[in-house]
Amino acid sequence: MAVRPYWRGYLKLSLVTCPITLAPATTEGEKVKFHTINRKTGDRIFTQYVDAKSGKAVDKDDQVKAYEKGEDEYVILEDEDLESVQLESARTIDIDEFAPADSIEWVYFDSPYFVVPADDVGEEAFRVIQQAMVQKGVVGISRLVIGNRERAVMLQPWDRGIILWTLRYGNEVREESEYWEKIDDQKADPKMVSMVQKIIEERTTAWSETMVEDPVQDKLLEIIKAKDRPAKKTKAKKADEEEEAPAATNVIDLMAALKRSLEGSPDDKKKARR
Repeated sequence: MAVRPYWRGYLKLSLVTCPITLAPATTEGEKVKFHTINRKTGDRIFTQYVDAKSGKAVDKDDQVKAYEKGEDEYVILEDEDLESVQLESARTIDIDEFAPADSIEWVYFDSPYFVVPADDVGEEAFRVIQQAMVQKGVVGISRLVIGNRERAVMLQPWDRGIILWTLRYGNEVREESEYWEKIDDQKADPKMVSMVQKIIEERTTAWSETMVEDPVQDKLLEIIKAKDRPAKKTKAKKADEEEEAPAATNVIDLMAALKRSLEGSPDDKKKARR
């Protein structure tokens, strides 16, 4: 069932404008959520802002944003200061740049939203923009105020619609070279590479949502159900019954491990994937 629009506004390209809505493409509605309670009373615990020195609660009207310029030295920013740097229009996604669809690295992708025409009148303009982007193999780059924060966004044609991705800013993405430089760039043993390719071929299958099922979620629900029935208490597993983790070793016979992997039966490989 479609959810309520998260945002309403306009998609604009030059002189072409159409009303649209955004809806989150992901949900945490099925995720197990916890509250913090007082163990003694069973009552909920609520958080509040307190003064770091006095320990007293601070009224909402006295809470302001500030930039730390030195130890215990701050520059206070009022609401009007923050508003002055926002986009002129908080309700229009104005596409002013395009980029090849495969040129943006996935590490910049943050949160996805479905972009949908808000009414029948604007649907034709929406289709024209969407299909033109598909045919040119591009994505649109723009900016949007969402969640009280200005974000860089990417508009990606998807099926018959468009997915809007909020993007991380450049200073939020770490430079990979400082990590990859620790890896030797010499060529791997061709025979071993061939063996790994064989394992990959045997384990390659069509994508399915079952590949990303959350086993922890199911186990948590089982524990919650069991605890909700006082008569059926479950005994904790004894430490000596738990499986021992294999001892770590610095010496690994890679070739032998690859051979054993290839010798495993198809049934064993299926079980390993479950």
